[in-house]
Amino acid sequence: MELENKSILITGASSGIGRAAALLFAAEGADVVLGARRSAELETLAETINQGIGRAVYLAGDVRDERYATALVDLATTAFGGLDAAFNNAGIVGDLAPVADMGLGSWNDVISVNLTAAFLAAKAQIPAMRARGGGSIVFTSSFVGFSNGGLPGMGAYAASKAGLIGLAQSLASDHAAERIRVNALLPGGTVTPAGGEDNPDFMEYIATLHPMKRMASAKEIAQAALFLLSDRSSFMTGSPMIADGGMSVRLI
Repeated sequence: MELENKSILITGASSGIGRAAALLFAAEGADVVLGARRSAELETLAETINQGIGRAVYLAGDVRDERYATALVDLATTAFGGLDAAFNNAGIVGDLAPVADMGLGSWNDVISVNLTAAFLAAKAQIPAMRARGGGSIVFTSSFVGFSNGGLPGMGAYAASKAGLIGLAQSLASDHAAERIRVNALLPGGTVTPAGGEDNPDFMEYIATLHPMKRMASAKEIAQAALFLLSDRSSFMTGSPMIADGGMSVRLI
């Protein structure tokens, strides 16, 4: 029970990595607060957890809304007495286009969901963790924000994910003495609904880019997040931890 007696907030929890993380964290003893836009999916997931895995509450909303970031933390405090950790996982790829051909609206959508929402989350979460005497925050970045090898059409996505690494490192420096650890998780291609699993040809192409010649399952990335949120990573903060099947090695 790696996460026993911990209250953990998860955004992007309705599907993919976030859903896998919610199930895994609950099975490892955590009380989970589930956040995403889709209320029906969150309700179903919470019911699944509450019917025998552990304890879960949920609140649907938009991670770009500062009031929603605060409401999720308030829910953790009301339901479970406080907040010990957060997996800020919500994100979008956005339109794939060269920056010169990209509309400002498309750019702003990606930056606001992937990066500005992380800023809002940290603002709400850090005071709650300070009140608990410490905590752990993980942002889902990407190998694309670290060494994307010039993958075309991903300027906004790469900028937002690189920004998450910088944000995590700055927060880690600011709050290490308060026993609040902040790390970024950098997955490679992962089989999720948002990752194109309904397009077998695309999935096969992405798989071949990885030295391991496959994509990650959502649970594999959730396991990496569990490590960063658990006491097993107690001396890690400010780290961009790569879980990418060797993509970054191939692209160096």
